[in-house]
Amino acid sequence: MAKTFTSKYDVAEHLRTPEEMAAYLEACLEEADGDAAFVAKAIGDIARAKGMTQVARDAGLSRESLYKALSGERSPGFDTILKVLQALGLKLHAEATQANG
Repeated sequence: MAKTFTSKYDVAEHLRTPEEMAAYLEACLEEADGDAAFVAKAIGDIARAKGMTQVARDAGLSRESLYKALSGERSPGFDTILKVLQALGLKLHAEATQANG
């Protein structure tokens, strides 16, 4: 029987256009269920796709602090998220949901 070899999937390798990046972030926001670290990790995936060094420079952050903030192991400050989103050319949108009750 032949052996099956697998490799680790890296979503950053598949985010090529701004539209794909925005769609990925939108899907992650919907799936996050309030998990800020999950959203930070998704933004980190997009930053890696664009080039972490350039994103850090554009956001006015060090590359090391950007990696830490977007590792998914912590919840970065909202100011950091806004700086990175601007550097990525993305923006957040608000949408009304039906209230319970």
